[in-house]
Amino acid sequence: MKPTTVHADTQGQSQPVFALAHLLGFDLMPRIRNWKGLTFYRPSKQTMYVHIDALFGEPGKNIIDFDLIESQFRHLMKVAVSVREGAISSSTLLKRLRSGSKKNAAYAAFREVGRVIRTVQLLRYLSDPALRRRVTTATNKTESFNRFSQWIGFGNRGVIADNDPVEQEKAMKFNALLTNAIIFHNALDIAEIVRQLMEEGWEIDPEDLSHISPYLTEHINRFGEYSTHELGIQPEAYDPKLDVDFTLLREPDSAPAGFGQAA
Repeated sequence: MKPTTVHADTQGQSQPVFALAHLLGFDLMPRIRNWKGLTFYRPSKQTMYVHIDALFGEPGKNIIDFDLIESQFRHLMKVAVSVREGAISSSTLLKRLRSGSKKNAAYAAFREVGRVIRTVQLLRYLSDPALRRRVTTATNKTESFNRFSQWIGFGNRGVIADNDPVEQEKAMKFNALLTNAIIFHNALDIAEIVRQLMEEGWEIDPEDLSHISPYLTEHINRFGEYSTHELGIQPEAYDPKLDVDFTLLREPDSAPAGFGQAA
């Protein structure tokens, strides 16, 4: 999977994360809160803007250190390649680049690159209403998925009480597996109903389908019904095709997007 865009919540917008996303070749577009606490950075002390200079604070301050970025560029690229090739996980890297590493040259360089990318993204966010709507929509989808996953993981009120990291990981992975299985089941049911409506002569508007969520719970019995005589029955092959044209809903410059969690 090679997404061109990854969405996250507000906690996903730290400067090193922006830098790593840029070096790995995708746009990081998190939901942004607490704008008053964010800093816009100038490319040089001499840079002044006619209409938006107030966003950048006092003249001569909040300047990008491009000399540091240049001196550490080869190291930054080595780190990015290591993450891409799986030699080091992104989570491990970001732990090493935590804010307590301010004396580390690599951290400082990642931070400077992140300041550049985040400033550009903030300006894009301010000037592009369509981008703001897209970020909000994507974030809402992620939150809906999280609520759906929590609804399914109702045992012990969703609390993982085991102190064993292996058991904790099992609980999270099994919950994710079950969540995705039910989403898959819901999507198949929705597609089948759409086919039946089309066979009856109904005209299906893709705009209407775009508002249907697979995170449906009303028809699900979380406690289950068990019939042992059905264990040997093989389900029919599912049909992934749906004769509805969704191309009209895509923006001309849109690209496949992924859902990240800063996480």
